[in-house]
Amino acid sequence: MTRRKSPFIHAALMLAALALAPPAIAQQPFPSKPIRVILPFSPGGLADVVLRALGAEMSKNVGQPILVENRSGASTMIGAEACARSVPDGQTFCMFAVDTTSITPFTLKKPPIDPIRDFEPITNMFFLTVGLVVNPSLGANTLAEFVATAKAKPGAWNYGSTANNVRLFMDEFNRINGTDIRYIPFKGGADAVNALLGNHVQALYFGIGNLAGQLRSGKLKVIAVDGARRSPLAPDVPTLAEAGYRGVSLRAWFGFFSPAGTPRPIVARLHSEIVKVAATQAFIDKHLTPLGLEPVLDTPEEFARFLKSDVARGEQLVRQAGLTSD
Repeated sequence: MTRRKSPFIHAALMLAALALAPPAIAQQPFPSKPIRVILPFSPGGLADVVLRALGAEMSKNVGQPILVENRSGASTMIGAEACARSVPDGQTFCMFAVDTTSITPFTLKKPPIDPIRDFEPITNMFFLTVGLVVNPSLGANTLAEFVATAKAKPGAWNYGSTANNVRLFMDEFNRINGTDIRYIPFKGGADAVNALLGNHVQALYFGIGNLAGQLRSGKLKVIAVDGARRSPLAPDVPTLAEAGYRGVSLRAWFGFFSPAGTPRPIVARLHSEIVKVAATQAFIDKHLTPLGLEPVLDTPEEFARFLKSDVARGEQLVRQAGLTSD
């Protein structure tokens, strides 16, 4: 006589089979639908322009549209949290800047994201070449002259800023040089530049790719740039290190991430597709160099190591500058 299996045994066998089956994410072809890229900035900015150019070329290779989703607000935390909560299947990845991972979380009492735990680094896309820019009427042509003039008028000078990484740089700059250049916040870069042109602030620490016209015309002057080497946009301008500055701050970078738990093969595929486009000389010459952007395009492992160090340094600088809300 054949015994019928208990429904409980049948259910147990079904659960065992499901446990042994590969995850649904691994079974899906990639990409299986349009890929979404979350950008925690408003449309039209530097990152948005570069990302859309990259996405247009990437889509030709992956066979799916690359859709940019602008999720600005809360100092980029709205977009960052949306990225962290997305399904980790590679169909969503994100582009962040240094503030999102290495600065802003440490200024908040209850940050909505953990920059290390919540994301898989894909690649550091580029560094933004930033320069110390002054109004020529100041009469400072070198970093040494700038420091000397600022020290002669403690508290009389101001600098404009739209980002926390600039505040951290200038806080360290003041501390190292014994200057007292005061912080003036601006909502947008255009407002800050206009304030410098009108001599309402005396300095900006700003991406020089956005100031090409003003620098060429002599309306503004850049006296030093960050980075390990001089910028092709201002080859006669020394780096901060060449000019004698010994501070170690955070460089402005923009990189790609996917939600934590994204399978390693998919992270590797995203990295490969990004680099396949962004590392070409044609893309660099058209979309990066004219904007003062220095390509990096490191591996996920290299970017993860860089990020760990950058986040630790950012937390230290935030607390040192007193920007934390704790």
